Amino acid sequence: QLQASGGGLVQPGGSLRLSCAASGSNLDYHAFGWFRQAPGKAREWVSCISSSGSKYNADSVKGRFTASRDDAKKTVALQMNSLQPDDTAVYYCAAHPHGGAYCPALDGYPYWGQGTLVTVSS
Repeated sequence: QLQASGGGLVQPGGSLRLSCAASGSNLDYHAFGWFRQAPGKAREWVSCISSSGSKYNADSVKGRFTASRDDAKKTVALQMNSLQPDDTAVYYCAAHPHGGAYCPALDGYPYWGQGTLVTVSS
């Protein structure tokens, strides 16, 4: 089970840190992904972190967003900097059991959080 938090309203250029608390066993073997869905648009992949800690970002957020994980605390995070209005969306964390894979290529994440809304507006 995944529980996302940390969303809110932020001005353009600002920062937010999303967190995702995970429950269950063997989470350190899982990869975690972050996705977002803007109003009227399809859900898109944003970032992921493998079980070894390798991190990957979509081109649209490269250099601005960074995923991290703390397996001891069973949490993953998404640090978002230089936020822009186009980043406005509901953000979801997800977990995949193929943690050692190249996570941008993972599909069919079986575990999802409930989503947290990020609004970037002045």
